[in-house]
Amino acid sequence: MTDASITSQPVQLLHTGPDGNTCVKDDVVAREEPMEIRVEGRSVAVVMRTPGHDEDLAAGFLVSEGVIARPTDLLEVSQCPSTGNQHGNVVDVLLGKAVENWDSLTRNVFSTSSCGLCGKATLESIFQRFPTLPSQGWKVPRQLISTLPSTLRAAQSTFNSTGGLHACGLFDLEGRLILAREDVGRHNALDKILGWAVRRDLLPLQNHLLLLSGRVSFEMMQKALAGGISLVAAISAPSSLAVEMAQKSGQTLIGFLRGSSMNLYTHPERVRDCPE
Repeated sequence: MTDASITSQPVQLLHTGPDGNTCVKDDVVAREEPMEIRVEGRSVAVVMRTPGHDEDLAAGFLVSEGVIARPTDLLEVSQCPSTGNQHGNVVDVLLGKAVENWDSLTRNVFSTSSCGLCGKATLESIFQRFPTLPSQGWKVPRQLISTLPSTLRAAQSTFNSTGGLHACGLFDLEGRLILAREDVGRHNALDKILGWAVRRDLLPLQNHLLLLSGRVSFEMMQKALAGGISLVAAISAPSSLAVEMAQKSGQTLIGFLRGSSMNLYTHPERVRDCPE
């Protein structure tokens, strides 16, 4: 579990109630700080993230970009302490000898916490090509899927104290939570999962389910595809491009997962008890 002092920060505020009375209160907010990702000493991106699991975030970023896919692609991932900053807001990655064509990362993206794709040089660079996902032959009961949100919610420790973080949860086909990550940026939370997986030689995650605590965008579907995840569920709505990509990539996309209710947008064949 990440230290709360890393992921959150105490603040003092002036609270005004419905009766107009005001009082000074102590509160806790989610921490947001920039983190620079360097590859072979060269700066390739700056992301606004919640500190914690930064090495996984850097590795997952490279998975999402199609640069790495296995542990041997990573020679070293190290955090460089910053002067006056205990969290160390620079992560340097050394790539394995087999990695080629990573020069495309010299885009120097400034990635905000709300939009990981902001700053892309061209629209074409967004549509990275990862293999489409065939049916693996498994089906997940609809009732099992409906239990995932409460399981993830119970693991959102920083959200419980701040109310200010997105979360992603990686589950096995039995509905067991394998890993949960929180971040001010939903794309960062997913990259932290992908980085954790690639560093443990677990990619592709074809026998896993992914749950997002909010909406689902094209970028989140692309990242899930990079990790080989074929079923993505979200508490809130998908975007039009997320639905389009899921249909073309062979991914099952579920939105508005609330209680026993859900919307299946693409490839319902992976969900048992639902018409195909």
